[in-house]
Formats: sequence, structure tokens, C-alpha cells
Amino acid sequence: MALVIYWYDFICFAIIAGAFFFALWLIVRKEGGGKCDYDQTMYESLLVANSDPEGSEFDGLLRRPGYIDSTQLWTTCWRGLHPAWLLAVRMLSAALMGTILWWDDCKYDSSIFIYYTEWTFTLIIVYFVLGTIISAHGCWTYVKKPQNEVPKRDLEETSESTTTISFRTNKVRGTIKLQSHWEQEETKQMAGFWGYLMQIVFQTCAGAVMLTDIVFWFLIVPFLSIAHFSLNTLMGCMHTLNLVFLLLDTAINRLSFPWFRIAYFMLWSCIYVIFQWVIHACGYKLWPYPFLELSTPWAPVWYLCMAVIHLPCYGIYALIMKGKNALFSKLFPYAYIRSS
Repeated sequence: MALVIYWYDFICFAIIAGAFFFALWLIVRKEGGGKCDYDQTMYESLLVANSDPEGSEFDGLLRRPGYIDSTQLWTTCWRGLHPAWLLAVRMLSAALMGTILWWDDCKYDSSIFIYYTEWTFTLIIVYFVLGTIISAHGCWTYVKKPQNEVPKRDLEETSESTTTISFRTNKVRGTIKLQSHWEQEETKQMAGFWGYLMQIVFQTCAGAVMLTDIVFWFLIVPFLSIAHFSLNTLMGCMHTLNLVFLLLDTAINRLSFPWFRIAYFMLWSCIYVIFQWVIHACGYKLWPYPFLELSTPWAPVWYLCMAVIHLPCYGIYALIMKGKNALFSKLFPYAYIRSS
């Protein structure tokens, strides 16, 4: 076996195992726990996807955290802005990032995919491809429907976000939601699995992009550039455009950003680290990042630091999402639709 194990490496293994199983527990607790979060009422068979992001109650039904309204996947957060604009942004982003990744592969060959940057870059492309497909289906549904049907929810949200009104009665809220369901049932059924996958990939990308760019620009470039690489145009593009394209999509989309989905970001990084251990155990010698090496007594400290940094990286993007809602809803109260 090419990978030599020292006693302190077991601390590294414990850190990754702890993060991995904690993430799984969080997913089961929050993502899957919603199955028992509400009473078994007649709404269970009617509501294919949730249209109330706040976790509110009506007629015995309690919305689980992170539940996704399918229309959020393809509509924009700007009233009057056609969903085709979001489709165009996602399609163009996927094409441009795919071109950059192809350039990267041609320049360094396929061995470049041992780096976390390329893993994350590929994941963002997957998000944009999924987003393009779901947006295209949403636009098709939008065009098929009479023009006065689609904005109905937007008008409700405008009145709720720009005026302080008393709570509607549960009966009225239930009626509105059931009507909204029948109008959007086909889209919600299509968005089921793929819609959740897209949302999960989006939030994983958000944390991974911040981690990639922060580590690259604040750790690798200042301290490790001479020993391991020289900064060039391609590397600069890959560690800036990844965030630029994601922020552009964020500025237009209506996706939510619940905190518990940091679990998927943690799983993504854990799988990458385990992949590195496996290929080194099989004889691969080059560590893509010095702080992943297991042969140094400082390895547990590095692994702990890398585990902890996931929290602020994910938190920064969560603040961006929160700031987007807070700022735009104040500056453009009649044009902006708050994301859940």
C-alpha cells in the first residue's frame, strides 16, 4: 500500500468521518423529517410541492423546512421579468463554463480533475444544465397558460410584502393554496426529484465556490504559488468566473437558501477527501493540496481548519442571499419578489 498511515492520521480520519455522519444525520433530520411534520389531512394527496416557504400552518398542515415550491425553480425574483431571461443566463453560463473546463482539460490533460477546483467547476456546470432544462420546461408551461394565470401568486406576494395587513384566515389561505396547486400541478410534478436535486446542487455549489476561491486567493496564491504552480489567465478565470456566473444567477433566481443544506456541502468535501485517500492508497503520489497530506504531524490541525472553514464559507453565501432579499425589497419594493 502506497499510503503510509501514522497514528495522528487517525485523528484526520475521525474528523472526516464525524463531518460525514453529522451531515447524513442533518439531512435525514431536516430533509427527510418533513414526512412526519404535518397531520395526515386531505391536503397530503393534493399538494405536490409547497408554495409557502415560511413553514406556516394551514388547516392542520405544517410546512417542513426547506420545502420547495416548483415555480421558484424557473421564475425570476423580478416582477415583469420574463423567465426566459433566467433560462438565457443559465444556458449561456453552462456553455461558457463548459468551454473554460474544456480549455482546462486541453491544457493540463484529464489528471487536472484531481483538484477540488475542477470538481466544483464541473458541479456548477451540472447546476446550470439542470437549471436550463427546468427553466425551459417552466417557460414552456408559462407560454402554454393564459397570461392572466401565471402572475396570480406574484400579485398576492406584492400585497403581502408591501403592506402590513392582518393574517388571512386559515380557510382563505387553504383555498388560495389549493387553487394555486391546480394551476401549477403539472409543473410541480415535473420539478419533484429534479427540482430538489437542482436546489441541492445550487446550495452545494454556493459553499464550494466560496471555499475554492477563498483558499485559492488567500492561501495558495500568496504562500504556495512558487512551489506548486504559477498563476495564469486560465487559473484566474476558473477562480473568478465560477463565482461571477453563480452570483449572476442568484441575482435573478428565486431559490431559497435554508441553512441545514450545508450538510450537502460537507458531504461534497468529505467525498473529495476520501477520493484523495483512495487514489493515494492505490499508488498515486501527488497531493493536489499540501494541507491534505497525511505524512505531516500537522495534518490533524490542517484537517480541522479545513472542516471549520466550511461554516464561514457557506455563511458568506447565506449572507449574500439574505442581503439580496433585504436590500432589493427596500430599493425596489414593487418590482422585487422576496426569495424564501
